[in-house]
Amino acid sequence: MEKVSLQKIRRFDSGNFMEMESSVATEYPLTIYVNDIELVTIVCTPEYLEDLVVGFLTSEGIIRGPKDIASVDIIESTGHAKVTAHFVNEFNAKYRGKRYITSCCGKSRENFYFQSDASLVNVKSNILLQLTTDDIFQLMEKFEENSATFHQTGGVHNAALCTTSEIIYSRMDIGRHNALDKIYGRALQDGINMEDKAIIFSGRISSEILVKTAKLGCGIILSRSAPTELAIQMAEELQITMVGFIRGNRLNVYSGFDRIH
Repeated sequence: MEKVSLQKIRRFDSGNFMEMESSVATEYPLTIYVNDIELVTIVCTPEYLEDLVVGFLTSEGIIRGPKDIASVDIIESTGHAKVTAHFVNEFNAKYRGKRYITSCCGKSRENFYFQSDASLVNVKSNILLQLTTDDIFQLMEKFEENSATFHQTGGVHNAALCTTSEIIYSRMDIGRHNALDKIYGRALQDGINMEDKAIIFSGRISSEILVKTAKLGCGIILSRSAPTELAIQMAEELQITMVGFIRGNRLNVYSGFDRIH
């Protein structure tokens, strides 16, 4: 299935209308079943779906990681992901209930106010990764080069996992959380240690995005956009370094100042 489609539009420019085609991001509902029980429907971009499923189930505490999964069967034609798992966290699965997670993700996720989120946070205070400002500007430049769908449609979020100099994975999705879950799912399956890695994110750093970064175990998050006040407070609590407004040769460090030089 295509992640982008062409739609006929009428554009108004300089006093005139013109007929043309415009690229728009595809919305794709994916319903996840775990051991034949319907769990959730996620509205997402139809690529890296297995990574999304593994990352979502792990970050939400339904499973402990890829080793708990026997198989993942993605049926793209019907929008189903059928997961067979050796282990399921029955508490999280039972009290979650059927949910429909929209692409905006505004109030569809539990926040750090819930104990289930707090118990899943993996960040350690002694993470060794440090970045220079030059590292950050170069990483953001590479990140922008990998953001073709965003520049094409303007309708997706981009996320990346990186070292001090290289981007390991880059993923995009119409849902903010989905982009990070795709990163998480791929890293888990590849056995990547995320404690010495950083996350780059295209959009605003909300408290939800901060919690997701903490669940991944990364101690640094970089964004070209701004954080919220609550996200900054939580970053300080969790000892996460947050850098925003990375544009041109400027940036703002909001927390964890000792990791940026």
